[in-house]
Amino acid sequence: MAGNTEGMTDIAAVDAAGLVKRFGQLRAVDGIDLRVRQGEIFGVLGPNGAGKTTMLRMLATLLSIDEGRARVFGVDVAREPHRIRQLLGMTGQFASVDEELTASENLWLFGRIQGLKSRDAKASARRLLGQFGLEDAANKQLKQFSGGMRRRLDLAASLITRPPLIFLDEPTTGLDPRTRGQMWDTIRELVSDGCTILLTTQYLDEADQLAGRIAVIDRGRKVAEGTPDDLKTSVGSSTLQLRLAPGADTELARKIVRQVSGTEPVLTPESGGMNVPLESADSAADVLIGFREAGVSIASVSVAKPTLDEVFLAITGHDTGEGTESEDAQ
Repeated sequence: MAGNTEGMTDIAAVDAAGLVKRFGQLRAVDGIDLRVRQGEIFGVLGPNGAGKTTMLRMLATLLSIDEGRARVFGVDVAREPHRIRQLLGMTGQFASVDEELTASENLWLFGRIQGLKSRDAKASARRLLGQFGLEDAANKQLKQFSGGMRRRLDLAASLITRPPLIFLDEPTTGLDPRTRGQMWDTIRELVSDGCTILLTTQYLDEADQLAGRIAVIDRGRKVAEGTPDDLKTSVGSSTLQLRLAPGADTELARKIVRQVSGTEPVLTPESGGMNVPLESADSAADVLIGFREAGVSIASVSVAKPTLDEVFLAITGHDTGEGTESEDAQ
């Protein structure tokens, strides 16, 4: 494995403090602290333009650090960029492969660029094509590949030298649900094989499915951090999910929720939808009694655990903008 980390098991895979990156008057990254443990999937969740990609590029030595400091397995990012590049692989939002070459040729080329002998590069290409289920497409040009196949090949290319740390920058953007699920399985397998993953995403379900811990980034700042369950609990242990009857007074319903539960309800996109964070599931009855006494009619009701959507709304005051075009301008 490139960049041997033996004897460093107590050292964080990523340890960053006070990271700042400016583009003119814009502070795209504004004082972010980050600590990623070895062997975990750490998620960085935030909307487009939040600073996620800029932060990754700083850690990967692709952008300079204006303020703060960062270490990867104890190696200083600013002082020893060549060593850092041996310790990590990075897959971006768009495939960094050559469409005119075949899958095998692309992987062989990446191996040669990273210093492998031709024979070793070919062996690595065969291994990775098998690992990512691309054997049948080995001799096809990339312009014949589907979006999911391209993303898998791009991830394979970042693993040519088997780095201990992998940065995945929105790895499933634009993929259909089935292919996204396949990518999730591949990411889990990488961790089971000993890799550490730092994953950025704007997909709340992706962060929930994969990450053991999540940092929420908004407007260049880290606004929350914890396990998915910790973050959900921060907005209440349960959520009362309501759909008001046609013609019901939404503003009156919101007023009742604030009076009874002391929380601000979150309106959902569907007509008449409303989610109410609750300290306990038992307090749902108090809200419903308040509605009945005020004459607010309900079409449907259920109690469930909070979602990361609600967490993000509660913390930032807006949603993640899922499904919009990709990330930072820089």
